[in-house]
Amino acid sequence: MPTTEWAKSWHDRQLDIRLLEAHYVRHAYPRHSHDYYVICLIDSGRQSFLHEGRQYFTPPGGVILINPGAVHTGQAADPRGFGMRCLYPTVAQMQAAVFGLTGRRQDLPAFTSVRVDDSWAYSHLSALHAALSRGADALERESRFAWTLAQLMDRYGALPGRPPTPGREREAVRHARCFIDERFAEGVSLAEIAAHVALSPFHLLRAFRAEIGLPPHAYLDSVRIRHAERLIAAGRPLAEVSAETGFSSQSHLTRSFKRLIGVTPGQYARPSSAA
Repeated sequence: MPTTEWAKSWHDRQLDIRLLEAHYVRHAYPRHSHDYYVICLIDSGRQSFLHEGRQYFTPPGGVILINPGAVHTGQAADPRGFGMRCLYPTVAQMQAAVFGLTGRRQDLPAFTSVRVDDSWAYSHLSALHAALSRGADALERESRFAWTLAQLMDRYGALPGRPPTPGREREAVRHARCFIDERFAEGVSLAEIAAHVALSPFHLLRAFRAEIGLPPHAYLDSVRIRHAERLIAAGRPLAEVSAETGFSSQSHLTRSFKRLIGVTPGQYARPSSAA
């Protein structure tokens, strides 16, 4: 574990979300509050914080959920420090998440748990933070963001009524699939697909997952890889394949291809001879 302090903060303009990644040893946050939410993952070391007068400790894999206005601190509880990643959603973004879940508006959605030890929460927030950090496609960033915030509120929030059971909007999902199939090379956003099929973004996410078994961004990846397989088999150079299938770079193609097919594009182009 590194023992030097460092921190970086940046803003995803498309989603209007601020992020932080840091390793703190001596730095300690004094008592303070925000007008936005604080969602933090502890990746290494041990962290401590006061929240509304009560002290908490967070080990690696722990998640912190702090509502707007809550007075809190933050500091290392390990002499080697701690590593963390944070997202700072706005009230409007959490209101949208609750409305997508319940169809009802809530002035100030609130988490009822401050400290969460849940592998689901850690893994999904980690995947969201990683997607925003690496500049993933708009569809993936939007989908992960909307879905993760809504699921956090569903699991750890005080909701105005339970979420309705999603219907199986087959016709809308069919049109959404066709839209992705036609636009895979240029890329599409969740907002564009939702507008095309006249559903809210979160309603589309739930219906698409229920009908297809994948979120829209994962379906987009599978469509791109399917086309990439055909182009590679036809002997096209990998740089051309990545450009024509909508990947941001050849390395992006390679990562996605290996993840879905099990071999790199180069290995796929040069199959081993049968014994």
